[in-house]
Amino acid sequence: MGWLPVALLAVPLIGAILLLLAPHALRHVIRTYGVVVSGVTFALSVLLAATFDYGAAARTQFEVDRPWIPGLGLRFHLGVDGISLPLVVLTALLTFLCFVYLCWRGGRSPDQLMGDKPRELVFTLLVLEVGMVGTFLALDLLLFFVFFEIVLIPMYFLIGTWGGKGRRAASIKFILYTLLGSVVMLLGLLIIWAQTGTLDIEALSASHGAGMSRSVQILAFVAIGVGLAVKTPMWPLHTWLPDAHTEAPTVGSVLLAGVLLKMGTYGFARIAIPVLPEGAIAVAPWLGAFAVVGIVYGALACLAQRDLKRLIAYSSIGHMGFVLLGFATLTPVGVNGALFANVAHGLITGLLFFLAGAIKVRYPGSDMPSMGGGLLATMPRLGSVLTFASIASLGLPGLAGFWGEMLALYGAFRPADALPRGLFLTYMVIGGLGAVLTAAYFVLMLSRVTHGRPRAEQPRDESAPADDRLVRAAPDERPVVPLRSPHSVRALLGPPPSRAELTADIQGHELVAWTPLVVLILLFGLWPGLLLSLTTPPVLTLLGALP
Repeated sequence: MGWLPVALLAVPLIGAILLLLAPHALRHVIRTYGVVVSGVTFALSVLLAATFDYGAAARTQFEVDRPWIPGLGLRFHLGVDGISLPLVVLTALLTFLCFVYLCWRGGRSPDQLMGDKPRELVFTLLVLEVGMVGTFLALDLLLFFVFFEIVLIPMYFLIGTWGGKGRRAASIKFILYTLLGSVVMLLGLLIIWAQTGTLDIEALSASHGAGMSRSVQILAFVAIGVGLAVKTPMWPLHTWLPDAHTEAPTVGSVLLAGVLLKMGTYGFARIAIPVLPEGAIAVAPWLGAFAVVGIVYGALACLAQRDLKRLIAYSSIGHMGFVLLGFATLTPVGVNGALFANVAHGLITGLLFFLAGAIKVRYPGSDMPSMGGGLLATMPRLGSVLTFASIASLGLPGLAGFWGEMLALYGAFRPADALPRGLFLTYMVIGGLGAVLTAAYFVLMLSRVTHGRPRAEQPRDESAPADDRLVRAAPDERPVVPLRSPHSVRALLGPPPSRAELTADIQGHELVAWTPLVVLILLFGLWPGLLLSLTTPPVLTLLGALP
């Protein structure tokens, strides 16, 4: 079954290439084309999970190891274990659900995306999927870096082409931050290569840092950690994230929060900790400090937000802080909690951004005070799902968001023996305060959006500040198109939404796209052992490298 990892990359790649080679032949089926290609990829990921040997989750399975650049000793090395398998399936699932959400045609498509350069949009999402899946399959450091970088270009165009009014500034900020972080990470990878003579992740993990002095490991860990922290994002390297989420289209926000952020935290588990164990011990207290600052900062920033998408974006900073805190403990409990929170955050925040996009279609924007509240009264199903996703995100026991944060805090209560316990007890207390603030801002958001008496429909006050950005209104950056007839107007703007669409509760395509996420949030919340039994064996192997 070694062909499965290759097929997971080949299917979306071939699908993207066919769009370049035969654009006219696929023009009339472009809306379903993306669903079919991403559906096949998701089916392959399910087959990968079904045939995975769960009794040997710590061992790399479905391995492909072929010469790539023989002159440099580089190899095309792919494989999957208990750490990467959940993320591969999550990536394929979210990409498929995004295409399901987009392909719906009932007068107009969500966010009007499929009416504006649909072939280019499908191509961009398929290339993005190649990079995301490849990052979780790569077992060669340079191959990991290549896939890690591939995702930047399609995400840049996704934000810059199909985003909101301030999309150009947000996309440039995104690409600059992530590229600069990647340059620093590449320096760290080159240090490892220069010291050990190999880029094979399995060999480096098995050697436990042999051939590298403590000072070299610390330097390499800091360099790699900075690159990963930008993508995570970790405070204070987070400032690109709120603008990117606010301006990105719905599917862009779902994939950015659900998958791209996980690529940064995955790098700590796959590369930084097992390959550089002495560096991990030296840097862990600092990593924990930045993590808890991010938890509290993200929660306080959420309390000050007026824009729904921006609030969800800042909440990601806090949630990823719990993931980083779990890694910083260097214990099986903490690292397992981090990996669990990774998957839970992808499911919950992906659902939240789907909901934010649906609300934005029905209301004049995502400014919460302008909505007037009463969503449970006007659209009870949509309001109920938003409430469910919010209480899952704040960590209600019985839902997926609870276990990762709880285990991360417990790991801080008993960190690794080489770490200062008193300091990590302080981190645990601060993290617990952040959890309380998380509940506070979600309750405040629900009180603004779902509760209260619905306000009578009235024109939106464009002069009112929509968020906390210094620039309140960005200019419309769409190119000027000469309009010679009503048909050209319709082609540019798409058919206007009907009154029924604006006031409708959850629709069919939304139900299909959201139901799997709701089911998985409940499943992992009620049966956490399903995921923890998969990650525990490789985590024990990973932490076996620590002195």
